[in-house]
Amino acid sequence: MAVMTHAFARLQTANYGDLTAAQQDRFDALMREADTAGTGTAYNAAMVDAALVAGLPVPASKDIARCSCYTDAGGCGCDLIFDSHQDGVVVTAVNDPGFNLSQLQCPTCGHDHPRPIAD
Repeated sequence: MAVMTHAFARLQTANYGDLTAAQQDRFDALMREADTAGTGTAYNAAMVDAALVAGLPVPASKDIARCSCYTDAGGCGCDLIFDSHQDGVVVTAVNDPGFNLSQLQCPTCGHDHPRPIAD
């Protein structure tokens, strides 16, 4: 009889810096589109397309983010693109009214040097 071990799900990520200039431009445009999309399918469609442009399998959440450390003053410059609903994600700034996307840190940055939103 064979013994099976449980495998942990491997989280899929991409590095923004590894994308071509054309892919980066398209990814940025799709993330802006998702940020300002109204309710309905426009948000999900933009997120799905952005994930595919980045080379990520579309997560069940249909929500992806780019680590906010690439823009944070004093941030580490992380440019990871990841599923925004995975464990360990840290919110660094909430979305402004009329926008959908908050700034998030990937789980590694959230663990190593968290910059949570101020209380």
